[in-house]
Amino acid sequence: MNYVYFENSSSNPYLIRRIEELSKTANGNVEAKVVCLFRRRDISTHLNSLADNNAREFEEDSKQPTSSEPQKHQLKHRELFLSRQFESLPATHIRGKCNVTLLNETDLLTRYLEKEDSFYYSLVFDPAQKTLLADQGEIRVGSKFQAEVPDRLAEGESDGRMQEKLETKVWDPDNQLKDPQIDQFLVVARAVGTFARALDCSSSIRQPSLHMSAAAASRDVTLFHAMDTLQRSGYDLAQAMCALAPQGGPVLCRDEMEEWGASEAMLFEEALEKYGKDFTDIRQDFLPWKSLASIVQFYYMWKTTDRYIQQKRLKAAEADSKLKQVYIPTYTKPNPNQIMPPGTKPGMNGSAGFQKVLSCESCFTAQSPQWYAWGPPSMQCRLCASCWIYWKKYGGLKTPTQLEGGARPSTEAAPRGHMTRQEAQGMSPFTNSAGRAKLLAKNRQTFILQTTKLSRIARRMCHDVLQPRRASRRPYVPINSTAVKAECMVRLSKPSKAPVKARVLPRTDLATIVKELALQAPFRLKAPSSTTTTMSCNQGNQPRSTSNLLGKRPFDSVGGAELPTNGRPFTSGMRTTSQSLIKRQKVNQGDSPNPVVFVATKYTRALRKALTQTEMRRTARKPHLPLKVKAPPPPAPILPPHSSEPIVLED
Repeated sequence: MNYVYFENSSSNPYLIRRIEELSKTANGNVEAKVVCLFRRRDISTHLNSLADNNAREFEEDSKQPTSSEPQKHQLKHRELFLSRQFESLPATHIRGKCNVTLLNETDLLTRYLEKEDSFYYSLVFDPAQKTLLADQGEIRVGSKFQAEVPDRLAEGESDGRMQEKLETKVWDPDNQLKDPQIDQFLVVARAVGTFARALDCSSSIRQPSLHMSAAAASRDVTLFHAMDTLQRSGYDLAQAMCALAPQGGPVLCRDEMEEWGASEAMLFEEALEKYGKDFTDIRQDFLPWKSLASIVQFYYMWKTTDRYIQQKRLKAAEADSKLKQVYIPTYTKPNPNQIMPPGTKPGMNGSAGFQKVLSCESCFTAQSPQWYAWGPPSMQCRLCASCWIYWKKYGGLKTPTQLEGGARPSTEAAPRGHMTRQEAQGMSPFTNSAGRAKLLAKNRQTFILQTTKLSRIARRMCHDVLQPRRASRRPYVPINSTAVKAECMVRLSKPSKAPVKARVLPRTDLATIVKELALQAPFRLKAPSSTTTTMSCNQGNQPRSTSNLLGKRPFDSVGGAELPTNGRPFTSGMRTTSQSLIKRQKVNQGDSPNPVVFVATKYTRALRKALTQTEMRRTARKPHLPLKVKAPPPPAPILPPHSSEPIVLED
């Protein structure tokens, strides 16, 4: 059985699979039927806690030496979980071989860290039921399963133990019978067994011929019965002969091969093809009416039959027709996660936008012959060449991350704009145990952006190169910051032709601004005769003052009277918005906007009538554009009379 690495994604770790067989498809491609093995990152958090408890119990039982925290972290990457899930994968996705062994008490866990491509497993994962169980094929090695051998007795010392309780004597080699006499007695026992089968009706149906009955009587069960009869008779041949053929008839001895029927044997062969030598599952799923001892005994007797030899030849012929060896060339295609050096054509995650001062997320080194993008592209995290190989093979980083309780070694103070993700998290208030739960519950990572002085200068000096308006419309396109900074350094080195003169604009005081706003306010409207409240288009009866302009006005009322949107006060028979039957959400007074009231005049009403329907729609769609319409003539003013006396017209 070969354990190999399979690659299904360029950024994810390798899959570890056990090859069962190789087959060639109709189109000439080679496929591998494999058994799936899972890592800790592939199972749920609850199952990970169960695996931790199992590992803790194993360390206590096997008395493992104390390991450091980095070793415990890396040992989790070496643990796998076997499953019974099969799948077919193309052989071209194989990236190398590895070694997977079943863990036992004699193993030292630290030895797996010393070997490359070495893994272990002790639990079986069921992907359908989402459960972890101990492997039933456990090798019983250790102090629990070994016999305690007592010390050798000295010469002349007697053994004080009760021999009858320790063992049962079934044969005495120092008996008075000679070997020819014993052989003659065994022949008589076979003849009695053949005669007994001839008298038995069920045996006559199963073995209709004399040859089949004689062959069945010559099996081991008849010989064991004959030798046991000699032992019980004290090796007296006359007494043993009488025991073989008592008064009721000859003794018939059968083994499991005779007790099983043809249909039961077919079920056993089918179960053996599916489960192998897992006799517990064979009994549970195929032969529940048989005992486990009966199934095991039948298996070893079945291996002596012609049926077993025939099936073995068929399997050998099938194995010869299948592929035994496949040559897979070395995979030399570049990984799309490589961060190419400047001057080369970048891949999917190229060098554009990556800061050179970023270090490796695993070993924190700043120098590597090749870098690989790791994690979300927005985080700009990367790994060095050795840590990338570790990530692909073992499915984790060499050191625990910030969320796993790891701490980044302290370095010199650096600008926050060049911090890595783990350094930025170290300065956040969520690094303690209480705040880490809040950080895990957040959907987005918190990050801080702070520009340097050179970046702020480059924005102004290289406005034509940077093109901020174009960049804001396309935020997903990376900006070549290296070229912008290089152009900025070139322009800064050149002296300017004329000094830039700063224009000083006089600033108007606050009182003048308030006075201008008061003069620009629209005229006041006369209130209706039914109420004393006077309302203009922007304010109520209160005089315009500095406090009214600069302070925040109430939201529910203006000038102490509730007003609808048309500017008229409510009468006693009208229902206000707050009195509506529908329960509305309560608005906070501090966050509510200032009320705006629009009052239509005769002039605006006439202006609306002068607009066509097309112009009205265009104005509603684009309210920010000025309205071009021929204004109607203003109404003729009504001149007041010169005197209060009535005018009398006479004919």
